[in-house]
Amino acid sequence: MTGADSVEENPRDRFGPKARNIVLAVVALAVLLGLLFAWRAMRNGGGPMPPRQAVPVAALVATPRDVPNALEAVGTLTAVREVTLSPEAAGRVSAIRFKAGNYVGSGSLLVQLYDGPERADRKAALASAKYARLQLERTEKLIPSGAESRELLEQRRAERDQAVAAVEQIDARIRQKQVRAPFAGRLGIRRVDLGQYLNPGDPVATLTALDSLYVEFAVPQQELTRLEPGTTVSVSSDAYPGRRFTARVNAVEPVIDGDTRNVTVQAVMRNPDQALRPGMYVTAALALPPRKGAIVVPATAIQTSAQGDSVVIIRGKTPKKTGKAEIVPVKTGARLGNSVIVTQGIEPGDVVVAQGQLRVQPGAEVKVTQIVPLERK
Repeated sequence: MTGADSVEENPRDRFGPKARNIVLAVVALAVLLGLLFAWRAMRNGGGPMPPRQAVPVAALVATPRDVPNALEAVGTLTAVREVTLSPEAAGRVSAIRFKAGNYVGSGSLLVQLYDGPERADRKAALASAKYARLQLERTEKLIPSGAESRELLEQRRAERDQAVAAVEQIDARIRQKQVRAPFAGRLGIRRVDLGQYLNPGDPVATLTALDSLYVEFAVPQQELTRLEPGTTVSVSSDAYPGRRFTARVNAVEPVIDGDTRNVTVQAVMRNPDQALRPGMYVTAALALPPRKGAIVVPATAIQTSAQGDSVVIIRGKTPKKTGKAEIVPVKTGARLGNSVIVTQGIEPGDVVVAQGQLRVQPGAEVKVTQIVPLERK
């Protein structure tokens, strides 16, 4: 073994001078970056954190009060008086004395059927009745002298009565040839033409009295004890936004619907300007006794999410001034204009954030800058 072979190889001799310089530069850069990071951390975290500012909000104090109570339902308008006019006897239309859509009075003649034979029969019956009366008068004059018997007098009276009845019978047949309005109202579309042959029951036109209407709607059976004749019903229609009509309960169906478990209510309302029409859908609000001790908050105080409705309540010793925010789930009821009835979740005296709650986090400090008055309805 030679002397050169006996010398042990140094591991550092495996890297050249250039490689060693690169390693030293990387180590120096890492140290420098570490020192810089430590310096910035000491600079940013060395001092105390500034205190968080209280979030300004507007709030109100939950106070129980009595609120109007109503039960709303979708209703339908029906006519108090509405008929489809039709003749009672067959015949040919000889005269039409109305126009579609006209307002007619009670007893107005609308359609005349040909009644020539009946008129002729009436003249003959009138002549027979006149002769029968003359015979009766002659017999009545001769009775005192005994020229004619009492039996003949009774016969003359019967003949007179039969002749008068025959005239009345023909008059009834003539009236059956006429179609008259049974009450005052507005006519619908004309369904007949001049010269058309009509059978009994064929439609001529509809006649509707629009001065008063029925409002029919259904309410749950739980409200049956609150339904009494004379109860006020407020009626509104999307055909007249902002306008309210007043009706009063006329009757309550005595039988509960077996499928829906609802009871049908009928209310009657005046319609002097004929603004509403039968067949229209309306919203009927049945006035009920006021709800006692209800908690009402502005609709802006309610926050809606996938978890449900909630409000922000201020907790603390002086919640009307400052305190911590707490998110409380609630259950809501009917709306009253821009306010909402809260049925569960808020206790009397709770201070509820009405405005600014979107900036408030749970447990955050809040400062009440304004106590919001609740609108009155």
